[in-house]
Amino acid sequence: MAPIEARYGGGEECNLIGPTREELKKISGLYGFGLGDSELDVFLQYINQEIIPSYNELERMVEQKPQVKYPRDLGRAPREEENEFGAWAWKCSATGSRRGPLSGKKIALKDNIALAGVPMMIGSAVMEGFIPDVDATVVTRILDAGGEIVGKAICENLCLSGGSYTSYPWPVHNPHNKDHMTGGSSSGSAVLVATREVDMALGGDQGGSIRIPASWCGVFVLKPTWGLVPYTGISSAEATLDHVGPMASKMKDVALLLEVIAGWDGLDPRQGMGDVPKNLPKYTDSLSGKIAGIRVGVLKEGFDWKDSDTDVDKMVRASAEAFREMGATVTDVSLPMHRKAAHILDGVVWEGVWSVLRDETAGHGWLGYYDTSALEFFASARRSRAIEFPIMAKLIMIAGHFIADKYHSKYYAKAQNLRYTLRSAYDNALQKYDMLLMPTVPYKARRFRTEQSLLEFIISGWSMTHNTGPSNLTGHPAINVPCGKSGGLPVGTMLVGKSFDEGTIMNAAYAYELKYQ
Repeated sequence: MAPIEARYGGGEECNLIGPTREELKKISGLYGFGLGDSELDVFLQYINQEIIPSYNELERMVEQKPQVKYPRDLGRAPREEENEFGAWAWKCSATGSRRGPLSGKKIALKDNIALAGVPMMIGSAVMEGFIPDVDATVVTRILDAGGEIVGKAICENLCLSGGSYTSYPWPVHNPHNKDHMTGGSSSGSAVLVATREVDMALGGDQGGSIRIPASWCGVFVLKPTWGLVPYTGISSAEATLDHVGPMASKMKDVALLLEVIAGWDGLDPRQGMGDVPKNLPKYTDSLSGKIAGIRVGVLKEGFDWKDSDTDVDKMVRASAEAFREMGATVTDVSLPMHRKAAHILDGVVWEGVWSVLRDETAGHGWLGYYDTSALEFFASARRSRAIEFPIMAKLIMIAGHFIADKYHSKYYAKAQNLRYTLRSAYDNALQKYDMLLMPTVPYKARRFRTEQSLLEFIISGWSMTHNTGPSNLTGHPAINVPCGKSGGLPVGTMLVGKSFDEGTIMNAAYAYELKYQ
């Protein structure tokens, strides 16, 4: 087939419709401005004679979009017989360079990552019919490196659940026991790696969304330092929480994929705000498997939660002892603020995600690439198909609106300010230790529940971020290390490292893999 070409918006005759006097009066009342008829008439005249014509000119201007470099087989929906666990959203074949470090590797993308010409539903009925016309930066880098993207992995509905029961049109089942959940929101990515249908996958993480399913499916995954991997072309939940990271069944593949996708792209403002280094190490070189002298702090507050499984705590502590046997220095450490992080995360999420949904995913006040095609599609869907929004999104829209309006966004601001305190607490601990160790998720994969109240439905989607959420707030890198099974279900140990020191925690995970797997 002919190469997909980057498409450009604009260039068509367009006449935007200006407001009526009644519309302006209604907006004035909304803000309590008390404008009189004469003032409204002047506003009406100025908007219709000055602002709207200027916007008409803006509409006719040509908008340059990131180039789509490579052709691809646009693929098809998965057949039932090839989708045993419900992990595939779409199957295709996108290739680029014939040679490169990812040559021969098959990779899946979480279905919130744009792959031009291929449907992207973000696990939701409201996005049905949307086809991106750009490639995410990570996609271009994978194809440049010789990898083959073989499809989109299904994810939870608008990425708003840590379970695996909200994705449209089907749930995702745990490959170790189909009666249990996979975890989310990067549910399909974890299953495709666990079942060896792909060598690697990418997922997104705002509160644990790649580490939760990795823990419950028994695969390695890295949530990189915030901003290290560009988020351009990936649907956002809240920019200050957005992370994208690699997932694989082998640590060498995790490090290799990170090596390919990390670094500046000039389009993602997160990278500037996160002080991402210009020169990055070759991450595969960090995998020596030698960890003698590495200092591991076993985080007291990461264990013994009210809903912890005792076998999970026991196995993760055993993994700490395994690191000691390999030559690491292992001691307990206390970080009390870890237990308060959930409240800070709430303060960011409820208003932050609400504002993203309210603003049709774009937001304001940042310099970078805005995907106007995705914005326009989502905006239309939000208005015409709001009834189909997942219950999680409806709750966020209502609660976020109420809190922001009632309390004037004070608590969003306070939560963002408290992130610095939390980050400092982690940084202080990481001056003494090279990494902190705790359970990724305090309990094993939960069963699907066929009968539950609406309240139970909501709680079961957001109750597993005890240990994963804090590092989304602080931005520190964190990795899931499979440390065994209990009752046939995987258990994961999480290692949290210093900012931009992915190599140290990846090497520790690699050492564990070499000795125990």
